Amino acid sequence: MLKKLKNKFIGDKAFYRMIMAIAVPIMIQNGFTNFVNMLDNLMVGRIGTDEMNGVAIVNQLIFVFNLSIFGALSGAGIFTSQFNGSGNKEGVRNVFRIKLILAVLLLVLGIAVLWIWQEPLITLFLNEGGQTGDPVATLAFAKQYLMIMLIGLVPFSINQCYVGTLRELGQTMAPMKTGIAAVVTNLVFNYLLIFGKFGFPELGVRGAAIATVLSRFVECIAIYAWTKRHLDEYPFAKKIFSDRHIPRSLSADVLRKGMPLLINEFLWSAGKTIISQCLSTRGLAVVGALNIASTVFNVFSVVFIALGSSVSIVVGKLLGAGKMKEARDTDNKMIAFSVLSCVVIAVLMSAISPFFPKVYNTTEEVHSIATMFILIIALMMPLHAFNHATYFTLRSGGRTFITMLFDSCFIWVISVPVAFVLARFTSLPIVPIYLLCEGLELVKAFVGFFFVRSDSWMRNIVAQEQKT
Repeated sequence: MLKKLKNKFIGDKAFYRMIMAIAVPIMIQNGFTNFVNMLDNLMVGRIGTDEMNGVAIVNQLIFVFNLSIFGALSGAGIFTSQFNGSGNKEGVRNVFRIKLILAVLLLVLGIAVLWIWQEPLITLFLNEGGQTGDPVATLAFAKQYLMIMLIGLVPFSINQCYVGTLRELGQTMAPMKTGIAAVVTNLVFNYLLIFGKFGFPELGVRGAAIATVLSRFVECIAIYAWTKRHLDEYPFAKKIFSDRHIPRSLSADVLRKGMPLLINEFLWSAGKTIISQCLSTRGLAVVGALNIASTVFNVFSVVFIALGSSVSIVVGKLLGAGKMKEARDTDNKMIAFSVLSCVVIAVLMSAISPFFPKVYNTTEEVHSIATMFILIIALMMPLHAFNHATYFTLRSGGRTFITMLFDSCFIWVISVPVAFVLARFTSLPIVPIYLLCEGLELVKAFVGFFFVRSDSWMRNIVAQEQKT
């Protein structure tokens, strides 16, 4: 029995070398990015609670845009991975063109929404309660930060098209290097502009925004230049619009498969934002605590995020090559590896939970709540890992509608109502409410288990395109 389970869920050394060759560069890039973002967050947190809360609220709103871009491009990326598996280079180029068009359309829409409705959106999170925070000051800092951050959405959107395509083709080192260049830029200019060091003006939250925007441009220009220097290896970026014809059947397929992912990522991120807004009704101390806890989570989540992305790349390529049995076996082992890795991560998060919040220049109320939030997140890390890998498993075979049911429908049908009712209509303290909301990941894991076990996701979606 044990041997059978080992063969099903544990791979050999060659298997893990292959997985880590893909996952480690993604971990390094995301880890370095999130670590510097954490330092960015800490620098703002050293200024004061209102500044920290203002930046946190804006980042929550931009999070919805970022995930919408991710969803739109991921839908197209399913085809990139499978075209790559079948050796169709022109198919990869056509998908990249579609990605650029989708990114521009979402960029215009996102900037318009955040510009026009900035104050009503920010105000949703400004609720008095406890002894922490000034809503008026928080609103002012948030608006300062948002106006500058909108500029950074332009290079971010273009960069995601290039980085996503390169990763789907198995090239993870170049995005890692350009990502590191960006976060170094962000870190240096954060220090210079937030605190006014070495003759630079002291700009506070505006300095943090300027540093982030500069880093976005550095990353976008760097990845564009790298791709242009390697056109022989990655011809998808060669003469992108010299031939403006994109096969209508492919465009229709990408939209049909990609639209559910776009809708899913928008609804999922919006759902997460609504949950945060529900929790924020318990006071600005909760906004600060959520910001601190999510910063820790972002740093430690790089492991399961990278392994989830690897599932999409590796399993998607196997499906595109028609290797269904191998895809199933690989998926089992990758999910098990992700979950076991996050058991270790959970122990590390628990160990730092009493100490990390103390670094922030905020109240003891925020410190105490943040510590409990971090412990709860640590407890749920293996479940997050399983659910994330399940999401990418379903996505790799083009089951985007099922992916949407599993992800965004779950959060809106179950998670959002639970958070809304508990926060607004009960007298429960915020920590038990947060535990109950996070504990819903267990319910989601049961749903995901049956989706993956059904094997309905194992499909070659580019086979028909190859014939035409």
